[in-house]
Amino acid sequence: MAPPHETKKSQAKRALRSLAIGIAVPFTLTLAIIILFGSGRNYKPIWFAPLWFIHLATLGSSFFMGLAAWLVWADGGFQGETDAMSLYMSHVSLSIVWHPLVLVMRAYWLALLSGIVDLGTLFLCYLRFRKVNPFAKDLAKPCLVWAAYLCLVNFKLMCQ
Repeated sequence: MAPPHETKKSQAKRALRSLAIGIAVPFTLTLAIIILFGSGRNYKPIWFAPLWFIHLATLGSSFFMGLAAWLVWADGGFQGETDAMSLYMSHVSLSIVWHPLVLVMRAYWLALLSGIVDLGTLFLCYLRFRKVNPFAKDLAKPCLVWAAYLCLVNFKLMCQ
């Protein structure tokens, strides 16, 4: 049997590795989408944030939700009959389509619909995360605000 300090050390390594993966996967997906579809030649900020800020805030939101999801996972919140994992995966999928829909396809109505569904998904994640880890819930709050802001941007772009 291994000494207790080696067991804790190996557990810490596994936890750190899972944390890195939990944050890196959604962050890298978001970064790849921004690199591929984020040029926005036709994007004209009127009263909302410039494109560089939207990219940065989207990456921040991805980081926060990845960390929140990892905290929920570390506390066992994705086990059992909970739908937290499917809600989180839905959020990640919906959040990465904003750049192609708005900046490439200019499908503002579809981006608004996707954003509203993402906002609802994020809210449900927030409710599920709240039951498992209070800090994860707090990390989801700025992501909710950001998703609402992107819905507002989509609405304003539709009205132009």
